[in-house]
Amino acid sequence: MSLTIISILIISFIASLVRSTLGFGESLIAVPLFLLFLPAATAVPLSVMLSIVIALIIVIQDHRKIHFYSAKWLIIYAIPGIPLGLLILIYGNETLVKIALGLLIISYSLYTLAVRKPKSLKEDSQLWLFICGFLSGVFGGAYGLNGPPLVVYGNLKKWTATHFRATLQAYFLPVSLLGFIGYYVKGLVTAEVNYYFLLSLATSVPAIFLGRWLNHKLNSRSFLQYILYGLIIIGVILILNAWSGK
Repeated sequence: MSLTIISILIISFIASLVRSTLGFGESLIAVPLFLLFLPAATAVPLSVMLSIVIALIIVIQDHRKIHFYSAKWLIIYAIPGIPLGLLILIYGNETLVKIALGLLIISYSLYTLAVRKPKSLKEDSQLWLFICGFLSGVFGGAYGLNGPPLVVYGNLKKWTATHFRATLQAYFLPVSLLGFIGYYVKGLVTAEVNYYFLLSLATSVPAIFLGRWLNHKLNSRSFLQYILYGLIIIGVILILNAWSGK
């Protein structure tokens, strides 16, 4: 077994475990690490295909925990944000945008951790659904970072760990499917991608079930803290990435 295959199996396990436990974040692990062994044209479609499998299994597992109303409107409001994100990617100053985004994510996370009674919503708010959904489209279109705005909405609604995990997958599943269709149309879903994808299932599928077990063991308070710490790590990675020029 080659080093590349072993590495893909390990990376797929870790990324799937993080996504299944927290509900998001696997692309920030999978794509950079895949790029150490694979070309971008292989690594990115492979990550998207893994995302589809993870989301599909979680939706099947915990469909009763999904807030379908929230997921529906987050997806709808994300759609107009995607083109703006693509414009930022093409024409924006990548370094400044990444630093600003990283600082924004870190600031929100630190604020929420510090405040004893942060703002919350008792009912779904179309205003906040629009803000978080639209920003998820913008962040996703620009840098594939759909997750942070969704975390903000889940935090405002005080979703439990199981509801958070399940509802985010109801968002990620159609979004990832659209991304896959785009890669397929562009001819990026090659025999090599399919080969590595089938191999990765050997470790990613068990990781999904392990992540579900871990997710259900977390109480709401500790889960929120893990989520916010995860966002801080994402913000730091963005800033370091911008400074390194990659």
